[in-house]
Amino acid sequence: MEVQTPQIRDILSVVEDKENSLIFHKNVSIPLKASSLPIRANVYLPLSANSGDKFPVLVTYGPYGKDIPYETFYNGSFNEVNPEHRSKYSAWETPDPVYWTRQGYAVVRADERGLGQSPGFLDTMSKGTSECFFDVVEWAAEQPWSSGKVGLLGISYYAGTQWRVAARRPKGLAAIIPWEGMSDYYRDRCQHGGILSNKFIGFWWNRQVLVNQYGKPGRSKLTFPPDGPGARGQEDTIEGDLPEDVLAKNRQDQTIDNAKYKFRDDDYYASKEFNLEDIEVPLLSVANWGGILLHLRGNVEGYNHAGSKFKYLRFITGRHDLPFYYKEEVEVQKSFLDAFLKGDDRVGWSQPGKVAPVTVTLRKGDVGFNDAEKEKAYPKRDEEAWPIPRTQYTNFYLTPDQTLVKDKPSATASKVISYKALGTLEKPELVQFTTPAFEQETEITGHITAHLNVSLTPEEAAGEKDIDLFVTLRHLGPNGKEIHYTGTAGDPVPLTKGWLRASFRKVHTDHPKNRPYLPHREYFSTDVLPVKAGEVYGVDIEVWPSNVVVEKGGKLVFEVASGDTQGSGIFQHVSETDRTTAKFAGQNHIHFGEGLENYVTLPVIPPK
Repeated sequence: MEVQTPQIRDILSVVEDKENSLIFHKNVSIPLKASSLPIRANVYLPLSANSGDKFPVLVTYGPYGKDIPYETFYNGSFNEVNPEHRSKYSAWETPDPVYWTRQGYAVVRADERGLGQSPGFLDTMSKGTSECFFDVVEWAAEQPWSSGKVGLLGISYYAGTQWRVAARRPKGLAAIIPWEGMSDYYRDRCQHGGILSNKFIGFWWNRQVLVNQYGKPGRSKLTFPPDGPGARGQEDTIEGDLPEDVLAKNRQDQTIDNAKYKFRDDDYYASKEFNLEDIEVPLLSVANWGGILLHLRGNVEGYNHAGSKFKYLRFITGRHDLPFYYKEEVEVQKSFLDAFLKGDDRVGWSQPGKVAPVTVTLRKGDVGFNDAEKEKAYPKRDEEAWPIPRTQYTNFYLTPDQTLVKDKPSATASKVISYKALGTLEKPELVQFTTPAFEQETEITGHITAHLNVSLTPEEAAGEKDIDLFVTLRHLGPNGKEIHYTGTAGDPVPLTKGWLRASFRKVHTDHPKNRPYLPHREYFSTDVLPVKAGEVYGVDIEVWPSNVVVEKGGKLVFEVASGDTQGSGIFQHVSETDRTTAKFAGQNHIHFGEGLENYVTLPVIPPK
């Protein structure tokens, strides 16, 4: 796509930083195969590059501004990062160049097309921008200071892009570590169960991406409240500003597009699809149990479906921004990268069966939330596969008296539990079902599903109708108080959540990705089924994976709601165009009786 830009010129500068033992190449222009416009990157090399030494390369490619210091992007977070990974070159969610060059790596940090100092059409997470990333990886492998081997390492967006480019198999790519990074744009990020997750998309786009568009005037003067990340401290576009009408033509806006398009067969979503099975490079997927509204699902499914011979899945806890820099986690990263980029495999990553494919952090007890040191007390356990092979999928049945029991209820007279539609985080509308106290310690680890029989009574009879189902699994300690866990932003979250729009209830049972523990939906326009007032529909809800060790005397609570409830944080589903009063307002119902069993299926793990 043609875009209007200022005159493109060489803006490279090179500094030898002896204090930090590196050579800093700022604004290197990387040529693209399909465009005359370059990608701009910062390159950090160990000083010995001056003597002709070659190094494996760590590459990141993303939207947040390669030149924005972590310290200004989110000062509160930066101050909590492991000091070994804090430097003047540190940037949000990326490996610190000072640390990694001292470990014998070159670091390439690229501004995504249309952002920072990279001219071009801004279209995040798209096929086009992945093609640019492909070129960046191959370029890095071919440089005179490169050993020819490239690794990808980064958090969140810088993890999600790894899946996409690895599926393209660029020359030189030798290993990837997608650390808390979605792998399915539609299901993980944008349309949870077919319901638009608009609040985070707006927060993210307006504070971290749009404000960093190439050519945007006044970038260096931007300010945001200190309550989270934001593109503070960016440099102005060196080649000059562009007027707003040109900027608008030079971008695809996620807030507009995700509100406009609903189905995976819309061109917008279809253009972002790729096959995880095409990934062949060694893979270490790091999932966070607390990432229950954005990344957790993608790391698990990415691992499950990647075609890599050597692939590993590691579950952690903690805030989204900090564990990546923990000393013990960096050692895992380094040993994995050393194995496949340097040939120094001191752990056994490259030896079949030497390292366990799955490592699980077990959430036992109440250590509070957003307390890194206390969470390190959680034990870890290795497993041979995911899902854990000895899993006992166990139904817990919802009852009309709002209990949650293992024994299948005997047939009873029909009964209905009702709650108001269109609940919100501020005014939740929900019903809860609680287990008796567990008689013995019980571990639950894996995929969760729920089956409900639902109907609606609309406020207005005319027009199309639908039901949005928001479900949550909560954990009560033996003292009766809910145990909260650390969420993405350090907020208190429950065990897990799931969603489904009833008109998307169709399950593709013949699809190879359909599994008893994870119903597969295509979310195509042709999949939409009618929802009529007074009719009862049996629906199967995908609930995101979770882990908990319920202690003797503890309880579980299964919650059914008509909107976001506690633990949703900034990841709310509050679009008034997606969840209209005309379509959704009224009363939602759960039905009990002959042939109307309601249950949640939990993955119970017996001791080894």
